[in-house]
Amino acid sequence: MGQEFSAYNQEAARRMVVNLATRIIDGATVLIDTNPLVYLFEGHKLAARFEPIFADIDRGRIQALVTPITLAEVVAGPLRAEKEALATRYRQAITASLGWSLRELDADIAMLAARLRLAHRLKLPDAIQLATAVHEGCAALVTHDRDFTDVTDIQILGTDRKS
Repeated sequence: MGQEFSAYNQEAARRMVVNLATRIIDGATVLIDTNPLVYLFEGHKLAARFEPIFADIDRGRIQALVTPITLAEVVAGPLRAEKEALATRYRQAITASLGWSLRELDADIAMLAARLRLAHRLKLPDAIQLATAVHEGCAALVTHDRDFTDVTDIQILGTDRKS
């Protein structure tokens, strides 16, 4: 009975969805990386992990920031499938919806991205995401990308590290 109970508890713990939104203070801005949005738009089971954050953005409790990197990556799937209208809807959802904004890349973010890329051995798109979040004073970077696992410059939400 003891081993069966222990196995049951482990399985139940794996099924629990951690509410990542509770780690974000009211009024904060978070940078949303590509994969949580793709999960949401495609109805992927991993979207559940990020739904409390999206709900809090919709309610206005927190603000979302995205980069041109995220926009390009999110619309790539619909464009590949020749679904221009869907790509346009995705663009509108993450750049023109209440609570969402796009932060353009500039020289300050590019310089910070270069430094962070070297410090953390990140790919350039990931370094740009991180640099934007740090530069803009975001409370967290919301991602499912394990390349951010060792980053300590900002709270990382969505990887297995602390979330």
